[in-house]
Amino acid sequence: MRPPPAPVRAKAPWRIGLGARAHKAGHAAEWLAAAWLMAKGYQVLGFRLKSRAGEIDLLARRGGVLAVVEVKRRATLDQALTALSETQKARLLAAGRAVARNRPSLKTLSLRLDMVALAPGRFPRHVRGLSQDTLRRS
Repeated sequence: MRPPPAPVRAKAPWRIGLGARAHKAGHAAEWLAAAWLMAKGYQVLGFRLKSRAGEIDLLARRGGVLAVVEVKRRATLDQALTALSETQKARLLAAGRAVARNRPSLKTLSLRLDMVALAPGRFPRHVRGLSQDTLRRS
């Protein structure tokens, strides 16, 4: 027999406020990144797509490339550019493969991992091909 679950402590009001602000800031950063990519000729196919492998911030297409785009917003561009680990890259590519596998129109595209780095007072920086999946899906 299992012991009864521990009581759940309610979060302090100041912590709830921080989480809500971070969530809104994340949404705003993703919309800004999407607008930046559209201005560069990308077609944004989806926001916050979930799969068993993980969550994709933005899924975009340009020509024969399907870009899994991770959006990072930090205090400086350098912090944003270094915020993605190799484990996260592998998880994002796996999520991109899973999404493409379920959509016939995306199966023929080459998968690529991109990042849009954002910092206050700076233009967004789009980094293409963080980890290249050169195999074309059949």
